[in-house]
Amino acid sequence: MKILLTIFGVILLIFIIVQLFAINGQKNIETYSYDVTKKYDAFEIRNYEASLFTYVKLSGNKYRDESSKGFSILAGYIFGGNEKNEKIAMTSPVAMSLEDSMTMMFMVPKKFKKETLPKPDQSEIKFQEEPKKTVAAIAFSGWANDEKIEKYKQKLKSALEAKEIPYTNRFFFLGYNPPYEIFNRKNEIIVELKREAID
Repeated sequence: MKILLTIFGVILLIFIIVQLFAINGQKNIETYSYDVTKKYDAFEIRNYEASLFTYVKLSGNKYRDESSKGFSILAGYIFGGNEKNEKIAMTSPVAMSLEDSMTMMFMVPKKFKKETLPKPDQSEIKFQEEPKKTVAAIAFSGWANDEKIEKYKQKLKSALEAKEIPYTNRFFFLGYNPPYEIFNRKNEIIVELKREAID
């Protein structure tokens, strides 16, 4: 019994250390910068600055099937899978377009320019400049799945329509936490707003 309690105590200690490391690590990660311009009960309006992204096109439209695949490809690139074997810092959040064929995107740290990034080992990895944009964002906690993503996408659409705010069909899922972080998980659905909503 004593041995079992000791083993349990060690496992619990390791678990707590990993969670504290994950929470603390999030504070030091470069993020996709934005300013909040207006808050509503269910969502907020944000202005995002222009940023460079690395991305990979995926064949499916299910988060369950495509998220691990897309993450693995892009993580391989930033962890050294490129012509210089250069490691590139992870950023937050990880973005996925909510389309018939999903796209997974990592923001490139601001110290890099498109022309200075090392060439990926995998040809399907591309780079794209995302222009500055205005979006509506709705947040949810816990583990993301296809059902939650669809639920909050519909909630955001309904909230925007209730406020008569015109939006585009460019919806994205944003995930902020590493897979091993259990607590304080943060997810968002964002959608770009139409120009007439901004002017």
